[in-house]
Amino acid sequence: MAHNAGVPTGGRYSDPMEHETALPLDPTVVDTLSRVTTATLTTVLLKKGLRNVWMRGTRPLKPGQPRVVGRAFTLRFVPAREDLATPESWGKPISTRAAIEAMPAGCVAVVDAMGCQDAGIFGDILCARMVRRGVAALVTDGVVRDLEGVLKTGLNVWCSGAAAPASVAGMTFVNWQEPVGCGGVAVFPNDVVVIDQDGAVLIPQALLDDVIAAAVEQERLEGWIMGEVERGVPLPGLYPPNAEARARYEAWKSQNGL
Repeated sequence: MAHNAGVPTGGRYSDPMEHETALPLDPTVVDTLSRVTTATLTTVLLKKGLRNVWMRGTRPLKPGQPRVVGRAFTLRFVPAREDLATPESWGKPISTRAAIEAMPAGCVAVVDAMGCQDAGIFGDILCARMVRRGVAALVTDGVVRDLEGVLKTGLNVWCSGAAAPASVAGMTFVNWQEPVGCGGVAVFPNDVVVIDQDGAVLIPQALLDDVIAAAVEQERLEGWIMGEVERGVPLPGLYPPNAEARARYEAWKSQNGL
C-alpha cells in the first residue's frame, strides 16, 4: 500500500506500487441491496452495534440518481504541501489519474477529501474516464469542479457541492486502496457501499451476509407495517411491533409464502 513518491513512509505502506486488490461483487448482492434503502441499512447496522456508518456530506449531485451498490475503491488525500501538491504531480505514478486506471467496473470510488470545500477532487475529464471504465459512482466528503461538465458525463456523484480550484489548491493525493475516513466513517477497500437520496452508507465486508438477510426482512416488515398504517392501524404496538402485531405479521408472511 502506497504513498506518493517523496512522502515519508514506513511499515507496510512503504511500497509505492502495492495496493489492496479490488474484489468483484456478486451480482445477486447488488440486485438485493438495490432494493434496500440506506435508512433501512442504518437501522440494521444499528441493531448490530454499528452507529457510525453514514458518510456525512455525501449528497446527490443531481436529483433522480439511482440507488447504487458496489465495492468501495478508496482514495485518500491529505492537506496540501507545497512541494508535493503541484500540477506536475498529476503525471506521477501515484496520482488520481493512475488511481482511476486501477478502478474496476462496478466499483464505488470513495474519496477521503477531509471535508475540504474549496478545492475540487475531480473534474469533468476524470469523471468521464471513470464512466468509460464502468465505475458505478463517486462518493466523497469533498467537492467536485467543472460542475456543468461533470453533470454531462452522467457519472453518479454524491459529494458536498462544487468549487472551481483544482485539488492541489487544498490537498495532496497520497494513495488508493487503503483504509480512509470519508465523512467521518472508516472505509476499508472492498467494504460495500450503498448510496441513495439519503447519502452513502457503509456495510463492513465481514458483515455483508448477515446484513443482507436482516435488511431484506426489515424491508418486508416495514412494508407490512406501512400497509397497516394505510388501513388506519394506530402506531403504538405496531411500530415497533408488539407480540400481537408480530403474530399478525408472521401469519401474513405464511399466507403469502414468505
